[in-house]
Amino acid sequence: MSTLFSRIVSGEIPSYRIHEDERYYAFLDINPLARGHTLVIPKVETDYLFDLEDDVLGGMMVFAKKVARAIDSTMDCKRVGLAVLGLEVPHAHIHLIPINSLYDIEFSRPKLKFTEEEFRATASLISAAVK
Repeated sequence: MSTLFSRIVSGEIPSYRIHEDERYYAFLDINPLARGHTLVIPKVETDYLFDLEDDVLGGMMVFAKKVARAIDSTMDCKRVGLAVLGLEVPHAHIHLIPINSLYDIEFSRPKLKFTEEEFRATASLISAAVK
């Protein structure tokens, strides 16, 4: 059975798309720690990030860099933090999170709630900034 993230890539489950190419997909986390919290995934279904082929993992980081620069230029943050947890969905992924302090990237914090309109506006803003 396909993972939740593979179903998002296929369009079976809707997402707030930020950017994609033939190998990777970036979309807003629907349980974010901050406005603009984005997930980056490879389109190939692999459970553990460090099981990815070297070229896929390297390409994913270059892809994430483009997305992170767009987040940094559009969200009110000092930096874009990167986190790899890998336990919540069995599909390799990284979190790109706008941060202003170390506390901002603590996953034990309560998640933020946004309306569908707010998610769409955020996705559109970041997406337009990806170069």
